[in-house]
Amino acid sequence: MKFIDSVKVYLQGGKGGDGCLSFRRERFRPKGGPDGGDGGRGGNVILASDAQMTSLIDLSYHPRLIAEDGQRGGRNNQSGRSGKDLIVPIPLGTLVIDSETGRMLQDFDEGQKRFIGARGGHGGRGNAQFATAVRQTPRRTEKGEQGEQQWLRLELKLVVDVGLVGLPNSGKSLLISKISSARPRVADYSFTTTSPNLGVVTDDDMRSFTVADMPGLIKNANQGSGLGTQFLRHMERAQLLVHVLDITRLPAHSLVDDYGVVMEELRAFNTLFEKKRQIIAINKVDVVDSLRPLRQTRKAFAERGIPTVFISALKGQGLPTLIHEIWQQLEQSRIEHR
Repeated sequence: MKFIDSVKVYLQGGKGGDGCLSFRRERFRPKGGPDGGDGGRGGNVILASDAQMTSLIDLSYHPRLIAEDGQRGGRNNQSGRSGKDLIVPIPLGTLVIDSETGRMLQDFDEGQKRFIGARGGHGGRGNAQFATAVRQTPRRTEKGEQGEQQWLRLELKLVVDVGLVGLPNSGKSLLISKISSARPRVADYSFTTTSPNLGVVTDDDMRSFTVADMPGLIKNANQGSGLGTQFLRHMERAQLLVHVLDITRLPAHSLVDDYGVVMEELRAFNTLFEKKRQIIAINKVDVVDSLRPLRQTRKAFAERGIPTVFISALKGQGLPTLIHEIWQQLEQSRIEHR
């Protein structure tokens, strides 16, 4: 399914029903009083978070969201039926932004939230509402009000516990496919991942956390190189970053330098990334004979307070250790934010 994380939508509340002009006409009451009922209220357009959705693709195909109009009032003081509210499900993590001012109106950062994007108009009053002792046969009614109208921009920021980051072709997609239910496209070339892959990791104690891998970052990604900043905002809500480093880049490249390239791009996008907990996952260790040359690399990350785990996503080596470390870091993060 195509991944869409930004759309512009038009919202229009339903029009209120018109008031009714009517006079009671009964067999023995030829001059009965006014009995025109009020019009019904127009429906609201309501945005509601849905944890099952992961993309705004449906709204990209149907960007006009118009609620039902209220019905006209009837005879015998019958009020018109109110228009049905239009409930629009959107993914958890969506930001609702006024397209004209750029002001954020709602952040769907947790479940069970609702936001009225466009209110329906009030129904007009029927002539029965205008009867007085002096004016007993009013012919006055009101039109129903028009519903609110506005353009909004919806931007999705995924709500995940763990974000996998790294250079292209470091093995992030294969890793997420091995530890979770996600089934991303995996191939041995750069930028296989062109949209975030989401997965849920569950252990033997039925604890679970959500994980996402991002398209690989390259130098100057924050300025638009590679896939640029298109997906970086999806990492902003993650509690923990797992840097996947490719051991096969040795000895031509330093893994510490590779880490630095990714962190520089994250930091340029949002300094918040510097404060997140991190884990280093050195991948593809199945292709090397010894890990001794990596002792200095491990020490360099330890001095930064970042734990290092050696893994092979292909062979499954070290994955239980990595998941255990992720759990420990997530628990510490949750304690710190209580």
